[in-house]
Amino acid sequence: MTKKTSARLVTIGALAGVAALTVAMPAHAETEVAEPDTFTSAFTVMATPDQVINNDGVAAPGQEGATGTFTFRINSELEIICYDIRLEGVSGDYQSPAKTATHIHEAAAGQPGPPRIAFPNPEPVGDGPRTSSGCLQGPFTTGVEADGVDTGDGFSLAEIEANPAGFTGDSHTVDYPAGVVRGQLSAIPVGGVDTGAGGTADTGISTLGVGAAALGVAGLGLGAAVMVARRRQAAVR
Repeated sequence: MTKKTSARLVTIGALAGVAALTVAMPAHAETEVAEPDTFTSAFTVMATPDQVINNDGVAAPGQEGATGTFTFRINSELEIICYDIRLEGVSGDYQSPAKTATHIHEAAAGQPGPPRIAFPNPEPVGDGPRTSSGCLQGPFTTGVEADGVDTGDGFSLAEIEANPAGFTGDSHTVDYPAGVVRGQLSAIPVGGVDTGAGGTADTGISTLGVGAAALGVAGLGLGAAVMVARRRQAAVR
């Protein structure tokens, strides 16, 4: 599956008079939903080709010069993960035995591991940047089975919050089936709250021109900050 989702707002600090967003109830597979009012944690991934390994744990470098920026915001109480993914310097079509080629794997640095969540592949396929944004609500499925069970079956987003370094974000292409880029999840604060330790951060509609620092999102790279701004701009059109 290769799909680009519509842009959604990503801001911190709800404003008065803004109606609360609703979310869909869990289905038998992940469901595309609206962004929730709060997040319990947030994570970033700076993915590079030198971090890619194959299923045997052997280094298998991805595409030279390629980069990936993955930003995830999680509400583990609702089992919702919102994502902004940007790939640059990537060529060729996607390829994976999973239902998409862009994933979170349960895998420590330098180790292989199964996919737990499959995201819509960033688009468009071509020479320019590829992007994908949206929110998914579990239960999650990947299309990959281990011992007859989908590797997303029974997975909870609280597992990421408990050990983000044990998870990696990546994407796979025809020329780089082991991974075109890969990187470990790293926790970032949301809305000035030390999330992942029982805190939550509100989201809401803001005006244009508010920078990433004003959003209270620290540690984001330039690519992630640009994606935040683009989603805010799309939301007020």
